[in-house]
Amino acid sequence: MRIAYLSSAYLPPVEYYTKLLKYDKVYVEQYDHYMKQTYRNRCTIAGPDGELALSIPTVKPDTLKCPMKDIRISDHGNWRHLHWNAIESAYNNTPFFEYYKDDFRPFYEKRYEFLADFNEEMTQMVCELVDMTPVIERTSEYKLEFASNEADFREIIHPKKDFRLVDPEFTPRPYYQVFESKLGFLPNLSIIDLLFNMGPESLLVLNSENDSPGICKT
Repeated sequence: MRIAYLSSAYLPPVEYYTKLLKYDKVYVEQYDHYMKQTYRNRCTIAGPDGELALSIPTVKPDTLKCPMKDIRISDHGNWRHLHWNAIESAYNNTPFFEYYKDDFRPFYEKRYEFLADFNEEMTQMVCELVDMTPVIERTSEYKLEFASNEADFREIIHPKKDFRLVDPEFTPRPYYQVFESKLGFLPNLSIIDLLFNMGPESLLVLNSENDSPGICKT
């Protein structure tokens, strides 16, 4: 059995979902120290002018070493409204936005207390839409050592790290993007970019992107 460890993530990139598809079991980390400017509270979509990062504001924790499981979502800045408007503006003209939008909109209407819960429920919903059935569990402790059949992607899948350099088993395959004629193909955006552009074919794209059988270590 091949096992992967991932961080909790907000509408994470295509690379993240290839791990959910490729590995027999995935543990989502709950005991890492929360850090901003990561996919834990941030996703990247394609706007008409290029890549656009959307970040969920969080309540400042009492300690610098607050575990991810205890991070609360802030209501600051009317972010739910802003995120949904940005997503709708970016993807309203894609082939499948109308088909899937009613699945996503409730996440921007309901108030979640904890970021990990919000991320988890959204990931489960996306997996259902893509027709994936990964085996996912939350971690019960923070691991530092891994067996030969375990891969640690917790800090590898990161918006500030080049996947070409840190994740040799991931090879992005171009797919149709609504702004491609203007921007060129933008690889490894949020899973919603793939879903809204490709719909039921998203699973085929994810399968084609799982390139190398190797185990990745930090």
